[in-house]
Amino acid sequence: MTNNPLQNITGTILLAGAGKMGGALLTGWLSGGLDPRRVAVIDPHISPEITALAAKGVALNPDVTTAGPVETMVVAVKPQMFREAGARLKSFVSDRTSVVSIMAGTTIASLQQVCGGAVVRAMPNTPAAIGRGITVAVAANNVSAAQRAVADALLRATGSVEWVDDESLMDAVTAVSGSGPAYVFLLAEELARAGVEAGLPEALATKLARETVAGSGELLHQSELPSSTLRQNVTSPGGTTAAALGVLMGEPGLRELMIRAIAAATKRSKELAK
Repeated sequence: MTNNPLQNITGTILLAGAGKMGGALLTGWLSGGLDPRRVAVIDPHISPEITALAAKGVALNPDVTTAGPVETMVVAVKPQMFREAGARLKSFVSDRTSVVSIMAGTTIASLQQVCGGAVVRAMPNTPAAIGRGITVAVAANNVSAAQRAVADALLRATGSVEWVDDESLMDAVTAVSGSGPAYVFLLAEELARAGVEAGLPEALATKLARETVAGSGELLHQSELPSSTLRQNVTSPGGTTAAALGVLMGEPGLRELMIRAIAAATKRSKELAK
């Protein structure tokens, strides 16, 4: 046994779906020390980058006679493709298999019906691609402590992981952190646009907006101070920042807009689960 939980995994890990999120997970696993020979990938459209991993021992599109049943299956297919792919995926699942899903709006009950196994439902986000993701996970009642530990190690390879006990929280989780990167990118987009409106050249406005959002995010990541304190530290009474915040924090302001946005995303996540 080592201190690296990825290196302690002894069974086969089957990744179903090697797109952006699935590929990010796979990259994190291998760079984190998971033995490539313990990994199999199923995807009808495997990228050249994933294909190249075959030379390291990753099995590509194996049949069930060579790869299954597996210890853990990570389902990273598009939610709308899940039921179509389900019959093939189920053939790799036994009573001892844990099924870790990162599909939005797909409930534990749906996963149990289509795949079986001991299900962990998880919601990562796109910063997982650079190892800075945040994932929230919830486990079904039949998931053992050992299975949860393996799922945690696999999910933690792309960032931090938070576990919850109430699956109903996952719709709001999806709205806040799953969709959240898009809100931040929109902020950078509109900050640059406003800079152009204020007279800045477009290239300079774009550079200033991107670096400001990225740098502020890194400061938030490294600081132990609340975000409200960091905001106040930038804001001198009667200054330029205070003038802008008077607009953003007025009525109607960013708070009301964000509440409405999160409510809309949460509602849509619930609709997708039906």
